[in-house]
Amino acid sequence: MIEQLWVALVISLAATIVLEAGFLWLMGKRDLLSIIFVNVLTNPAAVLLYWVAHSYTDWNPILLLELLVVLTEGGYYKKFGRGFKRPYLASAAANTFSFSVGELFQYFF
Repeated sequence: MIEQLWVALVISLAATIVLEAGFLWLMGKRDLLSIIFVNVLTNPAAVLLYWVAHSYTDWNPILLLELLVVLTEGGYYKKFGRGFKRPYLASAAANTFSFSVGELFQYFF
């Protein structure tokens, strides 16, 4: 069970970095270091909290976790990011994109 968690953490983080960095790059955001940093900060925590909630309760915290991730990432982009005029919108859009791609991937595979 723990091995599956580690695999999920690594795959989720790698996919999220690639998807969000690519999405934000296409949107004109070139601060790759900030994009990677916020995802290393938020993704493992969100995946771990989701895994614990899903494994031990009937509660599905996806919306709450995604909201917390967007607020955390947007706050970081606002304070430290370069070229983020609307940091919370950029975070919300990137997270919506990566989450949607992840859901489609799980649906088809």
